[in-house]
Amino acid sequence: MTQNNIQHWDGRVDLAAAFRWAVRFNWHEAVANHFSLAVNEDGTQFLMNPNQWHFSRIKASDILLLDAHDPQSMKRPDAPDPTAWGLHGGIHKHCRHARCVMHVHSIFATVLASLADSRLPPIDQNCATFFNRVVIDDEYGGLAFEEEGERCAALLTDPAKKVMVMGNHGVLVIGDSVADTFNRLYYFERSAETYIRALQTGQPLRILSDEVAEKTAKELEDYPDQADKHFRELRAILDQDGSDYAT
Repeated sequence: MTQNNIQHWDGRVDLAAAFRWAVRFNWHEAVANHFSLAVNEDGTQFLMNPNQWHFSRIKASDILLLDAHDPQSMKRPDAPDPTAWGLHGGIHKHCRHARCVMHVHSIFATVLASLADSRLPPIDQNCATFFNRVVIDDEYGGLAFEEEGERCAALLTDPAKKVMVMGNHGVLVIGDSVADTFNRLYYFERSAETYIRALQTGQPLRILSDEVAEKTAKELEDYPDQADKHFRELRAILDQDGSDYAT
């Protein structure tokens, strides 16, 4: 199948590239976890990976097109994973600003989510990126079926907060595009790793002032085209390696 006969081809290719890189960065979790991308104006129609497929095998043409308002979605022959439908469907139904949603159980973000205090202090430039920009969910209620998805969606009402540390679970990141969201996920996982490794030293932490942390976060938000350029290079590496993600 080609671009000529599949809807939303560019979005599919970007998502497929994101899945492949999630494997390379060791963020994948067997055949679980999901990325989605809204494709209509109100965000309720979205692309998402098929049920129980390993990220390393997903191609652009494999990705599902779903409608959060379609009650028959879970009766399709290619029905999505029920927890993916609950979580991503709930967010795309209620959070118009969440154009792309990525949920993983990446190692360091999940360690952070397992701490009694899951805040990420601004101990370096990357960590400062997320100063006052993270939602912490302290009310994990089991697998993310529809009721849990609705609850999580209600925590994402502030468009300025695009990362949710899902206590006892993992991390969920939203953004304006695949590139924007993947770049944010990349830096959050790096930041969580820096913080966890710093804790492991047992030494006092050098924490930035609130003023400097906020200044740094705003400067990074305004840094020109960084996410798009990062993702362009990631796709170029896949292309150079002969990956079939874009088929």
